[in-house]
Amino acid sequence: ESQKVVLAIAEEKKRLNNMTEQVDVLIVGSGPTGLGAATRLHQHKKTSWRLYDCFDEPGGLACTDLTPEGFYFDMGGHVIFSHFKYFDDLLDAAVGTGDNWNDHERVSYVRLKNRWVAYPFQNNVAALDVEDQVQCLTGLVEAKLQNTLAQSKPNTFDEWILRVMGEGIADIFMRPYNFKVWGIPTHLMQASWMGERVATVDVNRAISNVLHKKEEAGWGPNATFRFPAEGGTGAIWKKVAKLLPKENCGYGPGKRLESVDLDEQVAKFKDGTTVKYGSLLSTIPLDGFCRMVGKDEWADGLTYSNCHIIGLGIRGVNPHGLKCWLYFPEDNCPFYRATIFSHYAEKNCPTPDTELPTLCLGDGLTAPADASPKKGPYFSLMFEVCESKMKPVNQDPTKLGGTAGTWSNVVLETIKGAVATGLMGADAEIVSVYHRRIEYGYPTPSLGRDPVLAQALPWLREKKVWSRGRFGSYKYEVANQDHSLMLGVEAVDNILFGTMEATLNHPAIVNPVKNTQCLYTRE
Repeated sequence: ESQKVVLAIAEEKKRLNNMTEQVDVLIVGSGPTGLGAATRLHQHKKTSWRLYDCFDEPGGLACTDLTPEGFYFDMGGHVIFSHFKYFDDLLDAAVGTGDNWNDHERVSYVRLKNRWVAYPFQNNVAALDVEDQVQCLTGLVEAKLQNTLAQSKPNTFDEWILRVMGEGIADIFMRPYNFKVWGIPTHLMQASWMGERVATVDVNRAISNVLHKKEEAGWGPNATFRFPAEGGTGAIWKKVAKLLPKENCGYGPGKRLESVDLDEQVAKFKDGTTVKYGSLLSTIPLDGFCRMVGKDEWADGLTYSNCHIIGLGIRGVNPHGLKCWLYFPEDNCPFYRATIFSHYAEKNCPTPDTELPTLCLGDGLTAPADASPKKGPYFSLMFEVCESKMKPVNQDPTKLGGTAGTWSNVVLETIKGAVATGLMGADAEIVSVYHRRIEYGYPTPSLGRDPVLAQALPWLREKKVWSRGRFGSYKYEVANQDHSLMLGVEAVDNILFGTMEATLNHPAIVNPVKNTQCLYTRE
């Protein structure tokens, strides 16, 4: 009897082997990391690979949605700036050059106490009232002294803020704003992730700016950026995917990864597809992958936040000039950031001669006196709202005014917040409403993150799994689109040649410079 069982198992294995695809490299996920990996494999003229994604189109979190009225909205404030020539050249090859892009100078402000303060806030306290200036400058001077006497590096983000900026800026801006972004207090976040993400402060310059009433707004790697002329950020990644051989890629709900046998190196998907791989490059969230392979203790050590994207299409001329994105630390609105999305590209909105009915007025509750279709022009606002265990968001169904329909309550609160912060008037004509909740918004640089990554990533690597990407490797410091793409490119080179993954392992080295060693070439 036992021999029959053994024979039956052997026959079943043989049957499954006949049904199983066999590839050298399996890529799961078609966001920038997955597409970067596939692009690199194709560039190296490799053919034994597959890319699968459970969404119908490539792009991952860098996708773009289109409302029925014709307004585009990205899944967050995505813009194109780059630390890598490879990234630049690939995007130019996919999208084109010249008129295919719009070039912008970043014009960003913080909304505080009914005034606009140039970004970064910590360099522009001159815009505050005198009492707040005194509080901020006193804190800066005290912080400089304490930091000089400190015997060790700060352990938490909050300690870093106090040492670099002091209590004044911490209380007025950094603590409330970062809680709105991350959904956890700054004392529960580590201090090693900042790099170029957070501007430091030159105390002497800050004092000089106050005395001379000078605005200083040019800091950061995204001081200038570009944006596609049509189709939003998602159009970029669709075009990158078109450079790949169709027969190597599969999309749709059936391509959701359901299980991985690490010992047999076999991945199974929802539609029954089974793939035996030599190497697996996974871009799915690391916590989810850890649970899939029985490492719940590592998953429990990782923290992330959800993100709500709310978009409004509004009839009228954009009243915000050249402003790009804006920050909101106060509690008079649920969003931490708003983007004047129509400013990025004219085609992010319908053409001015498009006739659209007014759904409701700017207070979100009042029906228009005349709802008949009318022409534009139009502009659009996009908002980001964080949700976490410590920062819940009201998602009860809520009816808006007029014919705007029923939406999650956070949409109404966002509309009210837009009026409270001066982004639009209560009598504005809203012609399009958009909302999408993203389960995985930000990978939190929590105190428990690095110990998990130090165990999980090498262990998976030994099992022939490269977990990479914004959530695949959980490093926010290398989670922009350019970083994410290069995580995939460098992972492939590591798989094929054993070369170093600089972006993953050395963010402090790759972020301050333009990296030109790795090049994209297209036949």
